[in-house]
Amino acid sequence: MSGHSKWHKVKHQKAAKDPKKSKAFSLHARLIQVAVKSGGPDPDMNPALRKAIDDAKAINLPKENIQRAINKGAGIGNEGAMETFTLEGYGPGGVAVMLTVTTDNRNRTVAEVRKAFKDSGGSLGEPGSAAFVFGSDPDNPQYKTPISDAHQLQQFEDLVDELDSNEDVDDLVHNLG
Repeated sequence: MSGHSKWHKVKHQKAAKDPKKSKAFSLHARLIQVAVKSGGPDPDMNPALRKAIDDAKAINLPKENIQRAINKGAGIGNEGAMETFTLEGYGPGGVAVMLTVTTDNRNRTVAEVRKAFKDSGGSLGEPGSAAFVFGSDPDNPQYKTPISDAHQLQQFEDLVDELDSNEDVDDLVHNLG
C-alpha cells in the first residue's frame, strides 16, 4: 500500500492550520499586553484584561503564553513594553493611509512599514501629514482619492495586503474612493 501515509495527510493539514493559529495567538497576546498596560496586571481589577484572557482561552492559547503576555504588558522581567502609536503616509496615486500600530520595538516596526510603502511606490509621512484627510472620524475621510490606473491600484492593493499581514499593524484606514 504505497502512497498511504497518515503523517503525509497530517503534515498538509498542519501546514494549513498552523499559520492561522499563530496569527490568532499573536493577536490575542498583543490584546492582553495592551489591556495590562491600560488597566494593570490583575484580571479581577481589570475587566478588559479579563475579557482578553477569556478570549485567549477560547482559542486555546497556552497558560504560559498568557502569563508571558501579562508580564510583557506590565514590563516585568526582560520582556519589552508594548507601545501603541499612529503612522501616516501616502500610497500609490496619492491615497492617504493611516495606521494604528502596537509593538514592542518601534524602530523595527517603522522600518518595516516604511519598506512596505517604498516597495509599493508610496512614502511614509511625518505625524500629521495625512491626518487632515481623515478629520475627526478616520473611518469616514473628508476627501476621497480615486485611482484610475490599474497598475497603481494593484500597487495599492499589494501595500494593503503587506500591511495587513504585519503582526504589529492593528488598524488600517485609507481614503481610496
